[in-house]
Amino acid sequence: MKCIIGLGNPGKKYAKTRHNIGFMMLDEFATSYQESFNQHKFKCNYSTMHLNGEKVLLIQPQTFMNLSGEGVRPLLDYFKIKTEDIAVVYDDLDLPTGKIRLREKGGHGGHNGIRSLIDHLGTKEFKRIRLGIGRPEGQMAVVDYVLQNFQKDELPAVKDSIHRAMDAVECFIIDSFKEAMNTFN
Repeated sequence: MKCIIGLGNPGKKYAKTRHNIGFMMLDEFATSYQESFNQHKFKCNYSTMHLNGEKVLLIQPQTFMNLSGEGVRPLLDYFKIKTEDIAVVYDDLDLPTGKIRLREKGGHGGHNGIRSLIDHLGTKEFKRIRLGIGRPEGQMAVVDYVLQNFQKDELPAVKDSIHRAMDAVECFIIDSFKEAMNTFN
């Protein structure tokens, strides 16, 4: 069983913010397969589906970003999912808006959602699909920037990165994460 975790903050207030691009991508992915996040357990909304004979668990933690690992860990334990079968989709300030980058492991890079996952999973050894949101210009605080909606002129690049990330997720599920990295990095 493979598992795709999209990171974001719950609630309509945050739905279209930069920090929620992980949720946006996973919503789009689920919708493309006529799936929805209609199940709830351990502070997470989730859905199960099958793709190319592989069972797939899609997770959106319903804690705030900084506490993402709180619900994810018990849900992964419940479904007996191994760390090597997990890919996390999230926003990255260090990539320009519209860029994606796949990595097999790494640190948290200052991302509190990833920090929480590392703390609760007890490992840095999980796959990541990072979606670029760029950095704030001028004196804007990072926290204000990530909780801001995308600008209208950014939306085509955001949509493109979401679709490339969806293709990368499919490649991970059907082929391998190495193949996804070779294709989408």
